Amino acid sequence: MISTLFLDIGGVLLTDGWNRKARAEAIEKFGLNAAETEDRHHLTFDTYEVGKITLDTYLERLVFYEKRDFGPQQFKEFMFAQSKPHTEMIELIRELKKEYKLKVAVVSNEGRELTEYRIKKFQLNEFVDFFISSCFVHFRKPDTDIFNLALDVSQVAPNEVVYIEDRPLFVQVAEALGIHGIKHKNVETTSKILENDFDLKLPKHTSKKSK
Repeated sequence: MISTLFLDIGGVLLTDGWNRKARAEAIEKFGLNAAETEDRHHLTFDTYEVGKITLDTYLERLVFYEKRDFGPQQFKEFMFAQSKPHTEMIELIRELKKEYKLKVAVVSNEGRELTEYRIKKFQLNEFVDFFISSCFVHFRKPDTDIFNLALDVSQVAPNEVVYIEDRPLFVQVAEALGIHGIKHKNVETTSKILENDFDLKLPKHTSKKSK
């Protein structure tokens, strides 16, 4: 019996918040040096994701280590604008939660300001019960501690949980703990797996939307 869903945000509920494609667009828009920007990103972004520095500090290290003809607020607005909802997936989770009284937890790697913006902008806290985000708990996937903490907070056994994630490595780590994993590609394939493998049959009106 499945009682709980663990969900990633980027790639599942929403687009990625700040991925390579978004950074490439920022590099072009703001006239940054591509190689140096990527190097600086990889050296400091993990520290931001685990909540040890603020977004302002990350941007100081990434962009504003020298004088620019634009300000941090412009850059932040561009970053936040990259987030778009996967509307059908959000609706699917809402309907499953309502139909089966499921607990829903987010288990994600994201920085605090991006996480808070995305939760508020897309009203994720209307259907997510708790957020085990790297910026809040100070470790990140694939560290097994983040999954164990999510299990402790939800107070369920691993075999009661389905974890929906678009990155295969993270699915494999969760499965090694006894959690059921779904490698998410799109709402159609994930909804079929939920129905066929876990008997989470969708309400009829939701099934029609997903086609």
